[in-house]
Amino acid sequence: MRLSFADPADRAGNVPATEAKTPEHYSTEPKALLFSHPFWAQGGLTMSHLKDQVILVTGGTSGIGQACTELFTEHGAKVIAMSIQAEQGQGLANRLQAEGRTCLFHYGDVRREEDVRAAVELALSRFGRLDAACANAGVLRTQKITQVTLEDFNLVMGVNLLGAIWVAKYAIPVMERQGKGCICFTTSVASEIGFPEHGVYCASKAGLVALMRCLVTDHSPKGVRFVAVSPGTIDTPMLASSCEGWDKPKEELYADVARKIPVRRLGQPMDVARVIGFLLSDEAGYVNGSVVYVEGGTLALPPW
Repeated sequence: MRLSFADPADRAGNVPATEAKTPEHYSTEPKALLFSHPFWAQGGLTMSHLKDQVILVTGGTSGIGQACTELFTEHGAKVIAMSIQAEQGQGLANRLQAEGRTCLFHYGDVRREEDVRAAVELALSRFGRLDAACANAGVLRTQKITQVTLEDFNLVMGVNLLGAIWVAKYAIPVMERQGKGCICFTTSVASEIGFPEHGVYCASKAGLVALMRCLVTDHSPKGVRFVAVSPGTIDTPMLASSCEGWDKPKEELYADVARKIPVRRLGQPMDVARVIGFLLSDEAGYVNGSVVYVEGGTLALPPW
C-alpha cells in the first residue's frame, strides 16, 4: 500500500499520482504515517506552544480562570490576569512572579468597556502584542424569571456576555494586524440544558455561542480563530456559592451530583484549562467556531 498526497488536479489524471510531492514531515510507509508528524515526534500533546505567548484571561484569578493563569504561565506564557479581586489577584501575580513566571494582574470589571480596553493596552505596552484572549469572567444568580430584577439581569448579562463582547472588540483589531490570534469563550452546558432558576444565566451562556459563531464569519478570514469551551459541573468557588441555602452540606451535594455524572466525579478547573490550552495552539488551527464540551458525559445522559 502506498499513500499519495496528490492535489485534486493529480487525482483528475493531469499528473501521475506517484509524482505528487509529499510534505516532508509525512511518511508514505503505512506503519510510520501516523507517528511521523512533528506533533508526535515531540512527544504528543504538550503545552510547549504556550511559551512566550501573550494571553489575556478575564476572571483570571479564580476558578477556571485561575487554572488558566497557572497553567499558561507554568509553560512560559505571559499572562494578563484581569478580575475585580484586587487582593487575591495581586497575590496570585506576586506568587507566580516569585516563581519566575510572567503574570500581570489588571484590576478591572469586564462590564466596563474602558477596563477591558486598558487590559488589552497593557498587553501591548508591556509585550507588544496579544496572541490570545480567554473571555472567561462569569457570574451566577439563581431565581425564577418571575423574580428577576433589572439589577440581576444587568449583572449576569453584563459580566457573562457584554464582558466577552468588549474583549472581542479590543482584541480582534490587534490580532487582525498580527494576522493571527485566538479568542476562547467560556460558555456552559447551561447554554443547552434548562436548569431550574437559571433562566438569565442560561441565556447569557447561549448568547456567547451565538456571538462566537458570528465573529467567525466576520473576522476569521483575517486570521483570527474563535472557539468556546462548555464546562459541566466544575469544582469552583461559583459552584460552592450555589450550594448556599440548601438543607445539605456542600460535600453531600457534591457527592449527589457526582453520582449522576457518567465519570462519577466533578470536573476540576484544570480539566478545562488544559482543553483551552490546546485550543489556543496551532495544532488546533482548524478548530474554529466550535464548542468543545468538558462535562464528563453530562450531555450524553437521557432526560429521565
